[in-house]
Amino acid sequence: MALPDMDSSVGHSFGLEFDGVVIKQINEVSGLKMEQDVIELKQNTADGKYVLKKLPGRPKAGEVTLTRGLTADNSFEKWIKDSRFGKMGQVRKGGAIIVFDYEGRPIKRYTLVNAWPKSLEIGSLKAGDTNVLTEKIVITYEQMDVS
Repeated sequence: MALPDMDSSVGHSFGLEFDGVVIKQINEVSGLKMEQDVIELKQNTADGKYVLKKLPGRPKAGEVTLTRGLTADNSFEKWIKDSRFGKMGQVRKGGAIIVFDYEGRPIKRYTLVNAWPKSLEIGSLKAGDTNVLTEKIVITYEQMDVS
């Protein structure tokens, strides 16, 4: 169901899709952005006035951090382990971060090109703590497309 004009979307859940496998238990996505360099063109006009123009430059690569509750699924661990041992042909993947609505239907897809894991962090381990254990994976990518 499409949202009416001028309504904002609420992300009820998020997923990560790589190699046709969707991991829907993502709690938080941060740092997802598209960015490019800015070129400053400094010149004088025909009548001698100084003008500064800003032009779009090269797109920049990015990084996104995904957080999920700790589960028995070891796909994050395997992926980062392969990158640590230099298996970049297997590690660089195309995939997407998907935002789902309250009924579980995808409403936005952020496609990542040549993405691979930079780091994996396990949340604090404290005896007697009642908080959910989490794992954070930082994924670096060369390009992002939005659909």
